[in-house]
Amino acid sequence: MVRPPLSPQERARGERLGRLLRAARGGRSMAEVAAASGVPIETLRKIETGRIATPAFFTIAALATALGLALEEIVGHTSAPASAPASALTA
Repeated sequence: MVRPPLSPQERARGERLGRLLRAARGGRSMAEVAAASGVPIETLRKIETGRIATPAFFTIAALATALGLALEEIVGHTSAPASAPASALTA
């Protein structure tokens, strides 16, 4: 089965998700977060760089727990319009 190409909006949402996860990871290494979440490091790398723009719910839930993020925060951040200023995304 071939997946349809992502829309520009889906790509932008994936990029916002990646930025949020990188910011939440802070000084922790990818390996540390991957181990804490049970998500393979390569999967985390792909999500953070936007190469996986639509990760599975349980992957995001595991990362949210490991990073101390609420799922509502992730939804709010990734649902924000691409043109929103960065300060609006972190408020």
